Parts: sequence; C-alpha cells; structure tokens
Amino acid sequence: MSVKVLHFADAHIDIATGGRRDSKSGLSIRTLDFLKALDTIVDSAIDEKVDLVLFAGDAYRDSVPGPTFQREWGRRMMRLAAAQIPTLMIAGNHDSSNSMGKASALQEYDTLLVPYLNLARKIELWTPDRLDGVPVQVLTVPWIARARFVAMIQSQGKEVEDLNREILHEIEVEIENALKLMHPDLPLILLAHYPVVGAVMANQQMVSLGSEVTLSKNLVQDPRITYTALGHIHKFQDLNKGNQPPVIYPGSIERVNLGEIEDDKGFVIATLENGTASYRFRKMEGRKFFSREIALIDQESFNRLGQQDRKNKPYQVCEPQQMQELVLAQLPNSDQLKDSITRLIVHFPQEWQSFLDEREIRKAAADALEFHLVLKPIVSPRIRLGVDSSINTLSHIELLKRYCESVNYESSALPGLLETAAEVMKQVENANTDGLV
Repeated sequence: MSVKVLHFADAHIDIATGGRRDSKSGLSIRTLDFLKALDTIVDSAIDEKVDLVLFAGDAYRDSVPGPTFQREWGRRMMRLAAAQIPTLMIAGNHDSSNSMGKASALQEYDTLLVPYLNLARKIELWTPDRLDGVPVQVLTVPWIARARFVAMIQSQGKEVEDLNREILHEIEVEIENALKLMHPDLPLILLAHYPVVGAVMANQQMVSLGSEVTLSKNLVQDPRITYTALGHIHKFQDLNKGNQPPVIYPGSIERVNLGEIEDDKGFVIATLENGTASYRFRKMEGRKFFSREIALIDQESFNRLGQQDRKNKPYQVCEPQQMQELVLAQLPNSDQLKDSITRLIVHFPQEWQSFLDEREIRKAAADALEFHLVLKPIVSPRIRLGVDSSINTLSHIELLKRYCESVNYESSALPGLLETAAEVMKQVENANTDGLV
C-alpha cells in the first residue's frame, strides 16, 4: 500500500510586512504573496488527495506572531482539517521561544485538539493511531529551546563545556530511544527542523559544524528511515540524491529576500511504497525578483586593474557622459519590471556623481513593486604613508611599490616590475655618474 505525503516548510507568512498594501485586506502585498503560496499548497493537498501533510517548521517570523497572521495561518490549516487530511506540524526555531516553559507560536494546535491537526512538541514516535489511521510512522524532531537541554545536561551532573555537542548527543539519544519503538513493517518518516552537515544555504554557503546544533548525515540517512522531511534551510535540495532514503529540504515557500533570487520555491509530494520513497518537487512561480549590477570605469583606471579585479566586477569602460544611459539600460524590460522586486547596484568613480540622475532612474523603475537602487561610489586610490613617514623618507622603489598597491596592481606581476624598475634606475644613476666624471 502506498502513502502520499505533502511536505513543506519555512512559510514565514509574516516576514515581509512592509511596502505597498492591498486596499481590500489591508495586508502588505508581499504578505499576500506568502499567503497565496500557502493557498497553493493547501489546494494541492486537497486536489491530489494526499494521505498526510507534514509541516517542518517556521510558520512565522518569531514566536509571538500578530493575531492577524495567526488567523490567516489558522484559516489554511482549518481547510486541511475540513478536508479530513491528517496534518502533523513541528515548531521551527522562529516559532519557538528561547525561554524554557514558554509556548511556541503553534501551541494552539496541541491545546485545542482540533481534529486532523496535530503538533509535535518533542522528540517522539507518532504511530497510525495518532495520525487518523494513516499507515505510517513519523519520528518528530522539533526545534527545542537550548534552555531545556541545558537544564537536562546540568541535572545529569555534567558541566556544559561544549553546549552544541552535548545538545546533539541528547538529541541522538532521544532519537535512538524512539527508533526502538518503531514497527518494522511500517514506513518511517523523520520530520526535523535542524541544519544538516553539507546542506547548501540560499547564499550558496555550506552548513558546517559551528554555532548551531547541526545534525549529521549519518543520522538523517539511517537505513531504518524511509523518507527524511526537513525544514530550516530555505533552498530546495536532496542531501542523499539518487539513494534511499531521500533527505529533503523543500525550501521556503516564497523568496524571503534578494539573497534567494536564484532559488526555486515550492513544496514536495512524496510517495512511500514497499519500503522506499520517491518524490516530486512542485515549483511555484511566486513574485518576480531581479538583481542587476554594473561597474563603470574610465579606460585609464581599467588598464591599471589586475586580472582578478576585472573578474570580480562586471566592469564597463565608458566616458562619464555615457553613465546615465548605461545605468538605465541595466533595468529589466517593462514587462519584467512590472510588479517585480528589483535591485540595481551601480559602482562608479566618485567624481562622476554629478553625471548620475537618480530621480530619472527611479522614475524608469516606477512600475516595480519594490525598487532598490544601491549606489557604490569608488574613491580614487591614494598612497597611504605611516604616521612617521613622508615622501622624502621613501626610496623611488618604495614609492613605486606603494603606488602599485594603491591601484591594485596585479600582485603576481609586482616583483618583476620592481626588479625591472630597480635596474632602470641603476642604469640612470650610472649614466649620471659617468657624465660627472
């Protein structure tokens, strides 16, 4: 018998509350983007008659969401309940308070006992009798306040030297204890809200052992698990691609900021059958995002740049009079620009500031929902001397070296240049000496 599961995470429905507002609802248009994505997820669960919905944490921006956002989240969850689709949620780090004993932002789904809507508050094994008969087991690992683990560790008489290591150990012990209770003939899902070593974040950085409690790949790829449903990282990815079990971050349901501009957004529908799992990522289009960057420079300054510096920025050589036209040409076309969120970064020599008409640029981008113009004037380099130094105290070679460093002359070529310059200066000095004799 197969089981169809819809897995999503990181909704953050109240994270973008600024900007232009909708006249009917009074909510910001960006908030409506997140609610529209959430509606699409609920519609898909109902239309495709999934057996179980799993939410892997972070419904909100923080643990004290406004009543309006609690209402909007509740409306969507109640649609799942009305459709009699069992739904299991866990709190993420944004939903949870760091103080021990305080309720999470999702606590009402445990307190009010709404049919078909369930909240897992701790590391435990959920069996079919608690999931309205769905023939599957779910091992839940919600984000747990550090204060709880500190109290637990100290109660064991241990000193808290490496807190993250001790917390991870406690999590692993609780998971192993829960796994001992599993039924060997039922598929097992691990539902967790934590980073995993090797996961790639939206800014293309890789998760490594550091300031956060980070789960190991061995733990989330345990062969006893049929499917691992994760939350916390906003970029869709499978950390065990091509192998069993799939280890999936579905990513956030909408772009949270411009740092996620290259990432697809959506949710996952997984099918569990005969001890294995397959899945499909469902992409949602969402709001259009654009980020453009241009660096303007004169020919002489460009010639002084090293090879690496030329690669670091999209330099265009031009005259200052061409600046405005080139900047305007970087904007998306009118169809793309309309209702988009667009950022334009402009690097230019500081002395060209008067050639840039910022008002005209903003007028050209008026159809965007949000337009961010980031101006980065380039200050002409100057040779910096020490407090006790003056030009008169430096040799010609030292002055040349300081100048080359100030204009970012290619470092690998600098020793050869200085050696050649020293030879030329020596020849000039010898010629002058011979003339005096």
